[in-house]
Amino acid sequence: QVQLVESGGGLVQAGGSLRLSCAVSGSIFSFNAMGWYRQAPGKVREWVAGIIKSGSTNYADSVKGRFTVSRDNAKNTFYLQMTSLKPEDTADYYCKVVVSGTNYWGQGTQVTVSS
Repeated sequence: QVQLVESGGGLVQAGGSLRLSCAVSGSIFSFNAMGWYRQAPGKVREWVAGIIKSGSTNYADSVKGRFTVSRDNAKNTFYLQMTSLKPEDTADYYCKVVVSGTNYWGQGTQVTVSS
């Protein structure tokens, strides 16, 4: 059973930074892919950033150049470093890992960016 726990959300002013963490039970070496998603109030959940087993990363256009996804294999943890935050980044953020074709989600962490 894979379990994910996000942390690091909070309230920040526009232009500020936050780092989200996604702690994963089990070795992250077994994961084919990992992604960060977000869901704003009244909107559908959208993909934000991802990292695959090789370490290659990819980003949604809306966050490219501002967000960075990374991993710490020793800590079995993924991160989303968010800089130059905007009010439109306000959302619940979720991490997801894919293991042998199965998706596993965390419970989410709230990010609020004030103008």
